[in-house]
This record gives sequence, C-alpha cells and structure tokens, in this order.
Amino acid sequence: MDAVLNLNYNQILSLVKQLPTRMQLRLGRILTKDATEAELEYFLETFKTDELSEEDILAEVKQVRKERYARRKKEAGHC
Repeated sequence: MDAVLNLNYNQILSLVKQLPTRMQLRLGRILTKDATEAELEYFLETFKTDELSEEDILAEVKQVRKERYARRKKEAGHC
C-alpha cells in the first residue's frame, strides 16, 4: 500500500531548505532538466509538421552555420 503525502508549495520548500546545499543543487538540476524536457516536448508537439524533411533541416542548419562563420570571420578581421 502506497502512502500519499499532501504538501503545499511552502511545506515542500521548507523541507528542501533543510537539505544540505549539495542535495539542494542536485534537486535543482533534476527539476530543471525535467522542466526543460517537458517544455521541449510541448513545443515539439505544438509545432509538429510533416512539411519539413530532415534534409531540409540539415540544409538550413548548414546555411546558418556558414553565415555565422562568415560573420565571425569578418568581425575578427575588423578588430
């Protein structure tokens, strides 16, 4: 039988603050990773399309990289 604990935000925050700093940081990283993954999944589902092929995406990435490289090279020459 599983136990269920109903805690509000402030209670959870109070418990987390009782943890050693190292564990607080670890928890923060885990929560950030989970939130980032959830946001990414949301955006991927929101903008899901069959109109772009992998080749189209790779071509666009190469073009953007080429433009950035040229811009950095130009800026480095003017410094």
